[in-house]
Amino acid sequence: MATTEECRSALDTLSDNLAGADGDVRGAVALDRTVSCHITDLDITFVGRLRAGRIEVDDTLPGPPPGQAQIRLAMKGDDLVAMVNGDLNFAKAWASGRIRLEASFGDLLRLRKLL
Repeated sequence: MATTEECRSALDTLSDNLAGADGDVRGAVALDRTVSCHITDLDITFVGRLRAGRIEVDDTLPGPPPGQAQIRLAMKGDDLVAMVNGDLNFAKAWASGRIRLEASFGDLLRLRKLL
C-alpha cells in the first residue's frame, strides 16, 4: 500500500507532467479550479487548486473531502502511484471504477483531452 508521502510525491510528479504538457493537453489543464484527491485506502484527502496547468496541494486532511471541490478525484494510493508512473491507464481505470472523477460537465469535456 502506498504511503501518504508516496501519494504526495505522485501528485507533485503529475503536476510537473501537466505543467510540461503542450497542445490539447495544455489547453485541458489551463483551468483555475479547486481540486480534491481522496486516497480511499489511506482515508486522506489532498486539497488544493489546479491553476496555470499545475496542481497546487494546499493541505492534507484526514477522511473524505470536507467540501465539494470543483474537480474531485478518488482512488487507492497504489492506483495513483501506478497512474503517474505510467503503469495504469487513466481512461481504463476510470471506466472500470478504480478511479472516480467528478466535475462539472464543461470541465469534464475539457479534461477528456487528458484521456
